[in-house]
Amino acid sequence: MTMIATHHVTMQLEAGGQTVTILEDVTVDIPEKQTVAIVGPSGSGKSTLLGLIAGLDRPTSGTIWLNGREITALGEKAMARLRLANVGYIFQSFHLIPTLTALENVSIPLELSGDRHASQRAIELLQAVGLGHRVSHYPVQLSGGEQQRVAVARAFACRPPILLADEPTGNLDSHTGQQVIELIMALHRDAGTTLVLVTHDQQLAASMERVITLRDGRIGSDQLTALHYNGSGDQV
Repeated sequence: MTMIATHHVTMQLEAGGQTVTILEDVTVDIPEKQTVAIVGPSGSGKSTLLGLIAGLDRPTSGTIWLNGREITALGEKAMARLRLANVGYIFQSFHLIPTLTALENVSIPLELSGDRHASQRAIELLQAVGLGHRVSHYPVQLSGGEQQRVAVARAFACRPPILLADEPTGNLDSHTGQQVIELIMALHRDAGTTLVLVTHDQQLAASMERVITLRDGRIGSDQLTALHYNGSGDQV
């Protein structure tokens, strides 16, 4: 089953009276449970593509499908509902709400989804990421690695079938970054999510089943890694 599809997606912006093309004719199909790295030089359109997949912005042309549903024509409220049910998003800069505790930050998507046991589920998630002792702490009281672990717990809160991560280790030292990636991969395996991450880290990219390289807004290459063949033996 295809979990994510972009068909001939182009993204253009107006800047200084000129039209700037960020992405051009990008077509990608990602099956469920696959792990994918999007790589490329700065300015190649990686984060823009991830944001479009998440429905955070709309393409200039082309269509995007998530979990069998086209999202490009959805209104804001419908898109928010679909995103809540289908997508977990991990930002490079954490994006925690500073006035809320770790527990409250993780509880938000659960409460929005109507989970009557939001607090208990949030506690279990924080325990799963090794922060059971920090539930009452505010972001300013947490280290960068701890904040990103809270962000990971929040992204997995509603058990989304799709997890998107934009440079999830970009603001962390190498040791802490490795811990966060191991955590994301463990949760991915347990939940069976489709994982797509943007990264400059070639070693991290190589640990995914598939690597998509963007160059100047276009797909330069799209390759399955040895990990994919070792894991399934079959090309998709």
